[in-house]
Amino acid sequence: MTMSTKFCYKILNTVVQSACLIHCINEYVGNIVVCAGPSMEPTLYSNDVLITERVSVRLQKLKKGDIIISKCPSNPKQHICKRVVGLPGDKVRHGVIVPNGHVWLEGDNRNNSTDSRVYGPVPQGLLQGRALCKVLPLRDITYLA
Repeated sequence: MTMSTKFCYKILNTVVQSACLIHCINEYVGNIVVCAGPSMEPTLYSNDVLITERVSVRLQKLKKGDIIISKCPSNPKQHICKRVVGLPGDKVRHGVIVPNGHVWLEGDNRNNSTDSRVYGPVPQGLLQGRALCKVLPLRDITYLA
């Protein structure tokens, strides 16, 4: 094996290991998310950047008031950012009792948010992460958890 072949294998090995590490962090630990849409205004605006963690969602350790990222129940290709308003067993504003394995999500901008008031309780299996902090824009760095 030539020196250049060994070097190429070493680089390829480093790239593959790095990609695996990044995938595992994104899948199991946390992620960076860019917000889109007006549903969480004035708390969050379009293009705000959040750092999220996935451990609370996986362990079902959410609490009312948490801001979460979820797959949209009506369009699983889309992600939504909403606040947890009801947990399993809670009675929410329309007399609905949140079933086991679900949460009730609402946007802070209630006049301009499609949320559980439209599509009902959201299965916890659709939840992707919990927002820890807003990091961009820099002038608005905010701890959210």
